[in-house]
Amino acid sequence: MVGLSALALLAACASEPNNDGTTNDQLDTNANDSATTIEGGNEDFLQVGLMSNPVSLDPHGANENVSNSINTNIYDRLVYTNQDLEITPGLASSFEQVEDTVWEATIREGVTFHDGEELNAEVVKQNFDRILDPAISSPIAFIFDMIEEVRVVDEYTVEFETAFPFASLPSHMAHPGGSIISPAIIEQSYEDMENGGQPFDAANENPIGTGFFQFEEYQPGNFVELSKNENYWDESDAQVDGVTFRIVPEGLTRIAELETETLDIIYPVNPGDVTRLEEAEGVGVYQAPSTRMAYLGFNTEVEPFNDPLVRRAIHMALNKEDLIEGVLDGTGSVANSPIAPDVFGYSEDLEPIDYDLDEARELLAEAGYEDGFQTTLLTDDDREREDSSQLIQAQLAEIGIDVEIEMVEFGVYLERAGAGETDMFVGSWGTVTMDADYGLYPVFHSSNKGSAGNRSYYENDEVDALLVEARQSSDDAERLALYEEAQQLIIEDSPYAFMYYPDLITGLNDDVEGFWQLPSSFLYLRDVSLNR
Repeated sequence: MVGLSALALLAACASEPNNDGTTNDQLDTNANDSATTIEGGNEDFLQVGLMSNPVSLDPHGANENVSNSINTNIYDRLVYTNQDLEITPGLASSFEQVEDTVWEATIREGVTFHDGEELNAEVVKQNFDRILDPAISSPIAFIFDMIEEVRVVDEYTVEFETAFPFASLPSHMAHPGGSIISPAIIEQSYEDMENGGQPFDAANENPIGTGFFQFEEYQPGNFVELSKNENYWDESDAQVDGVTFRIVPEGLTRIAELETETLDIIYPVNPGDVTRLEEAEGVGVYQAPSTRMAYLGFNTEVEPFNDPLVRRAIHMALNKEDLIEGVLDGTGSVANSPIAPDVFGYSEDLEPIDYDLDEARELLAEAGYEDGFQTTLLTDDDREREDSSQLIQAQLAEIGIDVEIEMVEFGVYLERAGAGETDMFVGSWGTVTMDADYGLYPVFHSSNKGSAGNRSYYENDEVDALLVEARQSSDDAERLALYEEAQQLIIEDSPYAFMYYPDLITGLNDDVEGFWQLPSSFLYLRDVSLNR
């Protein structure tokens, strides 16, 4: 079994504003509401409709939902999170903490990659050395940056030494970024770089892992096709002959193609379209809680948002129930803390900031803004964030704050929010590892100010100390207490006004059986079968 009794609890996210990788720009009410003919690919395979091309088919080259949903089916990790949200052995038959800062993984023998290369401890070391190599500039390196050294003990034993005791390492290893790729791809990626190419080109052209599906073909803008790995190392192998991930950007087009059985699974689904799918024949909806928290963020280094009284007043003026109804059509829950209920570290004993317009006005007056003020709200043209921005604008007008919405292209949004060129901004963060370290440390520790995650430029020495102590503790009860204390301080400081936890919404053909989805939202398709 996996080491440490804590792992079942640990079970424990990317680009902003949705760190789980969803962007929702497919939720277009003006999209063509009719099925289109999808050309190419094997129509006998499981058909999955996704909103965009993957950023990368190299698991070390992307941290967004589409890439992770595809790559999770091509590659394996040392450990993974199962349907019961437990950390479970994967390519490592055991993963144990043998010293405060040393974890030991026993690698399975007899596992081969899709290209016939063999898995061993040296290959695992090569993978993590590559992830952490500054020359590679992996966007998932931050997930493993506490690892100081990876050592090969023998052919099938590898040790990970961390800079400090880090109890969350198993949950980080279960992230898709911890996927193990073929040594041939690693070698090719370095050769490509020497010849002026990019480190992720090799896997983008021919991704090779040990997973239950293997790569067949990629036509950008059209589909990514995988076939069943007939030599999969685990007896629990894929239930279908293959899967074709279809690129269908428009949300209503995906729905129409699901209804006409051109697609079997579509993700994501606009909350406003849930009723349509529930009432249609032959299709249905899979709906489940997510680990994403949507927020209104404040630049705490500019006036008047450098005053916590102002931030608390705005937090208090948000009617979160109305936001859930108006933006999500009721498919979500109120966020009273930075992390969602399924995340290790969530506490029901926190004292939230409740909706109270009278007290919000009193706080503004105490801060010297009795007559309110003018400000700007930065967002991008994602439909969810556009809708929430407009509701926030209306709600803050109730306490005299005149908000001008500044809508920019997604890339510009990321650049400006990361550089602190904002007053207020709308975004979200998904705790992909399902552990509070991922949900709190990148977002609220002062060392991560800017594009690393702390886009509010928040700094609180006490919060910093609590988050460091929590990530270095190996005692679950102690970690929970530390995270609760840190979250209460963050709530009181309100660098973010927490709005809601949106549900995952996936459309399914009635022929689909065995589908399930982790709160992190990635599509894990090993257990899916087609009853036709």
